[in-house]
Amino acid sequence: MAKTSLDAQEVRQRLDRLSAVDEHMARRYPGVGAGRQPVHTCYVPAHAVAAGTLLRWSDDALAAFGAHLSTSDELAAVLGMDGDVAAGVHPRVREKLSGAAVEDLRIDFEDGYGAPGDEAEDDDAERTAGVVADWLRDGVQPSWFGLRVKSFDTSELRGRSVRTLDVFLTSLLQQWGSLPDGFVLTFPKVVDVAQVEVFVQLLELLEQQLGLAEGALRFEIQVETTQSIVDSSGRFALPRFIEAGAGRVTGLHFGTYDYTASCGLTAAHQHLAHRACDFARHAMQVSAAGTGIFLSDGSTNVLPVGDQVRHGWRTHYDLVRRSLAHGFYQSWDLHPAQLVSRYAAVFAEFREAAPAQGERLAAYASARGGAVLDEPATARALAASFVRALANGATDAAEAEAMTGLDESNLRQLARM
Repeated sequence: MAKTSLDAQEVRQRLDRLSAVDEHMARRYPGVGAGRQPVHTCYVPAHAVAAGTLLRWSDDALAAFGAHLSTSDELAAVLGMDGDVAAGVHPRVREKLSGAAVEDLRIDFEDGYGAPGDEAEDDDAERTAGVVADWLRDGVQPSWFGLRVKSFDTSELRGRSVRTLDVFLTSLLQQWGSLPDGFVLTFPKVVDVAQVEVFVQLLELLEQQLGLAEGALRFEIQVETTQSIVDSSGRFALPRFIEAGAGRVTGLHFGTYDYTASCGLTAAHQHLAHRACDFARHAMQVSAAGTGIFLSDGSTNVLPVGDQVRHGWRTHYDLVRRSLAHGFYQSWDLHPAQLVSRYAAVFAEFREAAPAQGERLAAYASARGGAVLDEPATARALAASFVRALANGATDAAEAEAMTGLDESNLRQLARM
């Protein structure tokens, strides 16, 4: 037996101290969850939400697609896409727009809604709850949906925010009987950890009063202020926000225009590609990495409408591609026609990289090596790219297996390893 100099018991005593670190890391950083992430969130002002909203978004997007991008050559020309890639993307975009085009919808009671008065907001909270109940009965609801409530900026907004949520949930549960799957709240303009703590306490009260399971009400935090990145003490704020969320935080959503305004940027420089936004997004990434919390980028207010349809599409397409390149697989859509450039960008991002990624993944899985020697973490990322693409419609199981040599179950298993 080899000789050693250290006493084994003394070594164990010192190493045992690290068990607390192991427990903390396992609790705080559980890794990517089993559920998939939507590619977008559509924001619709509460007063505009109606029974036909989902169908209208799909129909309007499909009409714009047919009017301006009837062929793959037109798609390539308008969006600056490679012709071969466009040939694979074009039919898939049409198929997606013809089906469940809206993956995630937020009924907006904040900036997009305004302050019409208490009576009007009560009425809209009850009415939109009825709309959601009808969607559920008809089986047409998006996979994810919920409310963006007002912020806790002032005492008036706080009270109104809580009342709107109370009215909506009370009415929805009276009509549907349970909290629907995929329901999520959006909590905007957070500037202090105390706001998150109080929001969680109010959600607990609602669960108790409405007979919901503990932790049933979950929410996204909107990162729209400089104080949500660095707090007044000079510390990174988001890790504390996440901790205060007590396991309820599902996502961090970036708010382009409020954030850039809070940085003092003029209107001409308030856009997603500004480097001030990059700083905020990087802070979001390092705060959420390994937690299972999804990241979402913000929006562009350059809309594909009127005589600016093609310019709006190209602007949106380029920004979505930029978000994807930075590891943000979800962002906001504000207009039905943006669904066209949304899915074109998401599908093109995958299909441009898929052949090379598939070859690397096949080489890793077969342990034969290749021109690129990938680490296990990179292999997981490669597999995760195919799993996302299978979920959002950018590819199908047969095509993915042809490129990787792995069937869907093996791809999913590798993505979770």
